[in-house]
Amino acid sequence: MKKLIISAAVAATLAPAAWATNGMNMEGYGPIATAMGGASFAYDNGNAGIINNPATLGMMASGTSRLDIAIGGLHPDVNSQNQGSSATSFFMPAIGYTRKDGNIAYGVGMMAQGGMGTKYSNSSMYGGLAGMNFYTQTGYSATDPGFENKSEVGVGRVIFPLAFNINDNFTVGGSVDFLWAGMDIKWLIDGAHFGSMMGTTSPFGLVGGSMKTAFQGAMGAGQFGSMDYGYFNFDTSSPMTQKAKSTGWAGNIGFTYKVSPALSIGGIYHAKTNLGDMKTGANGATATFAVSGGSLGPQVIPVVGEVIVKNFQWPETYGLGLSYQANAAWQIAADYKRINWSGVMKGFNMSFVASATQPNPIAQGGFAGTVLDMNYYQNWGDQNVLMLGAAYKYSAPLTLRFGVNVANNPVPNAFVTPLFPAIEQNHVMGGFGYAYDKLSELNFSATYAPKVTVTNNWAAAGGANQTISHSQTNWQLMYSQRF
Repeated sequence: MKKLIISAAVAATLAPAAWATNGMNMEGYGPIATAMGGASFAYDNGNAGIINNPATLGMMASGTSRLDIAIGGLHPDVNSQNQGSSATSFFMPAIGYTRKDGNIAYGVGMMAQGGMGTKYSNSSMYGGLAGMNFYTQTGYSATDPGFENKSEVGVGRVIFPLAFNINDNFTVGGSVDFLWAGMDIKWLIDGAHFGSMMGTTSPFGLVGGSMKTAFQGAMGAGQFGSMDYGYFNFDTSSPMTQKAKSTGWAGNIGFTYKVSPALSIGGIYHAKTNLGDMKTGANGATATFAVSGGSLGPQVIPVVGEVIVKNFQWPETYGLGLSYQANAAWQIAADYKRINWSGVMKGFNMSFVASATQPNPIAQGGFAGTVLDMNYYQNWGDQNVLMLGAAYKYSAPLTLRFGVNVANNPVPNAFVTPLFPAIEQNHVMGGFGYAYDKLSELNFSATYAPKVTVTNNWAAAGGANQTISHSQTNWQLMYSQRF
């Protein structure tokens, strides 16, 4: 057990960001459940039950153990204003070990919770940018010199589950989860929208702090006439880790109840996480501001500092489900899940803390030691997810599975951005399980999420609205060994 816990902790440090499709949540965890639409609350779906419903671990036979080793691939296809995101492949390892002795099942597992990511080679994915000039070696022009824009967010868990059979029909389970989260950002905000947020009201968000006061003072003194753009950059350029990081804890509980030999029901409650603020560390980020129209003339001002992403949390989730064994060949499963995004995704809250010493004279004179606070509105709604699936035992070793996952888009059209387009709704799933013998098996699932297209309200501060589309193909592969 000690070696397995260490292995899970090491694997956790290697898990990359993921692009998920129920908002930022995965559409399913483990290939058994994912092939059946994500339904997982009321039947044995292997060690993925660690995150799906820990009570299902109580369905193991006493005196047995199970080791699952899995890999998943997520392949989003995101486009904004006819520019495609080049972040098209994310790969996620997972591992889980469980054992049951008597009426108690326990274990440890590591898996990616979810996330999102996009990457654009330049700023044309915004479409028409307003109030913006771009600095070149010969001065300012209306031509975009090619700012890369990027977002990468990943959340994973090392989970310690426990399940207890109260009697032959009723099982309760729970887990204590250690979480880690990471984020990379390259984010251009044009002058019109940045200026809108520096006011007292804005449809996009608000900017505050002592750095805002310093900017306003420079403008009042005639040194700056206008803000042309701001460009925030904290990025590792690595697919395996992110620049801003945090850790924290969460807890899950669940139950299963066997109504009859053929019918089981199950339910879960996943608590809102308690993650610390994500931080880049001192001098781990830059904010570059372009200004013009004042006595200092056109300037590009790089500012070095630390980014703190405040109160980024995973939401409270609860649900109910059933599993019905119609006959020896057919199993049917259905779950309903509510993901309360509105409690955690009201806004993206980021603080840029400028270092006391700056390499740029203007930044050193006016911005050293100041703080820029930004609340970029998101206003996500809560998400209802319906998961329906079936399994058909084609032969003794081979089981075929298929399902659908239907959900509302939690992201309001007005607030969606090309960097965070978590707008997927419906999914078609399928897969299979192949048992080599009574102790070892291989399971596979594939998911296709059809294209969703939305248009935001970017033009409220000038420029043009952005039309964003997103489709996705995902897969999971898992080898299981019982002993």
